[in-house]
Amino acid sequence: MHTSPYDTLCDRLGEVIDLRAAVALLQWDQEVCMPPKGAAARGRQLATLSALEHRLATSGEIGALLMALEGSPEARDVDAAKLVAEAHYDYARARRLPEVFVERFAAEQSKAYQAWVKAREESNFKTFQPHLETLLELLRQKADYLGYEGSPYNALIEDYERGMTTEQLRVIFGELAQRQSALVDRIVQAPQQPQLGWLQGEWGEEAQWALTLQVLRDMGYDFEAGRQDRSVHPFTTNFDLGDVRITTRVNERELFSCLTGSVHEGGHALYEQGFLEKDQRTLLAAAPSLGIHESQSRLWENIIGRSLPFWNYAAPLLRAAHPGKLDHITPEQIHQAINHVQPSFVRVEADECTYNLHIILRFELEVALIEGDLEAADVPEAWNAKVKQYLGLDVPNDALGCLQDIHWSHGSMGYFPTYALGNLYASQLFEQVLKDVPDVWSQVAAGEFKPLLAWLRQHVHAVGRRKMAPEIVRDATGQEPDSAAFLRYLEDKYTALYGLAK
Repeated sequence: MHTSPYDTLCDRLGEVIDLRAAVALLQWDQEVCMPPKGAAARGRQLATLSALEHRLATSGEIGALLMALEGSPEARDVDAAKLVAEAHYDYARARRLPEVFVERFAAEQSKAYQAWVKAREESNFKTFQPHLETLLELLRQKADYLGYEGSPYNALIEDYERGMTTEQLRVIFGELAQRQSALVDRIVQAPQQPQLGWLQGEWGEEAQWALTLQVLRDMGYDFEAGRQDRSVHPFTTNFDLGDVRITTRVNERELFSCLTGSVHEGGHALYEQGFLEKDQRTLLAAAPSLGIHESQSRLWENIIGRSLPFWNYAAPLLRAAHPGKLDHITPEQIHQAINHVQPSFVRVEADECTYNLHIILRFELEVALIEGDLEAADVPEAWNAKVKQYLGLDVPNDALGCLQDIHWSHGSMGYFPTYALGNLYASQLFEQVLKDVPDVWSQVAAGEFKPLLAWLRQHVHAVGRRKMAPEIVRDATGQEPDSAAFLRYLEDKYTALYGLAK
């Protein structure tokens, strides 16, 4: 039976997606349960599979199929045309990277991850430094292969937030740094501060774990199509619509850390589980950018998970998880405590008001590293100076400083700015939710998250890769993406919480 060029293209692209899923599975295992002695072999396996995936993705056959489909009636259907257009983009970009480079990069990523884990445990940057130097060399090569205008960092941003530039980010971050720093100063000096004494003590790991599972189910996370595990750094990975996994971490000294980590990753996972079944095993079953992906995790973690209506629902669950320890603690007290603003060392534990400051300092360091203005050996000193500048803190050690994040061990430079963009997108989207689902807060207070999830499914998840991130936000809200909604949200919320003068 004759197979059309379009069907053949879908088959070949499906094979690429299968190989990517195999790579992702090996990476998930590496971070969740691989024995330490498996590290060397895992590096070889990842390098081999990455090279195979790259070879197939850049094959002459796929190139010929794309050429054959130019102007073809097969590619005139809206979805088919979009799939072919995105395949063209991916193919052209991937072809710029030599296979030997892709193989080496994957091998070095695996080595760097293992070195980072050890360095973080020992709080010793020098253990990780040579691996960072190697990755920086490779990232600069990658930028040269891909091509760029302006900063070489622009070539790396393209992997995560297509269309965004270093120059645009400097403008956005300049406004955020100024407005958020001013707000933090007002909050820290406010006489109305939350009472936190009741948070002292130990909170059982299994109790925390069980609570996250309950909240994830209530949010709509499908455990028949996913699972939660522990890892050094929380993350979400997707092998298929029917297999979307998350991880979190548990600290007995931190009551909220495990839950907020799970809710954050749950937001990512709901997105991945929300792609259309007809898009399964195609390029369309993907987010167009990490910024829009991050909008989902930040919306669930912060706008929902740190709201008073959420804690009207979750406070009884929290009390039940820790019997006898929280009987006299009200939802209002929890709401105040979980929104406590205090400059801190660790990004993933940061409050909403200081979080973007963590991102801005990382962005500035990454640009300096890629542009050659900062050497890897000088990272701890530069990091500590930026923390002092933006957060007013003296970093005590590397584990709480430049070794706290996993991203550089993956060679993922250009990634961090998407976290801040996700905050902006999330606030703008949720302003529209409040208009379209006016009783959403009363539903959240009752533990009913389906209407919110349905709105996100329709306006974000089901779109997949059919639109770019700015188009998704514009079509959902009627306005171009900007920082106004986020700054309104932040200043309104914390003015009320801390009794600030308007």
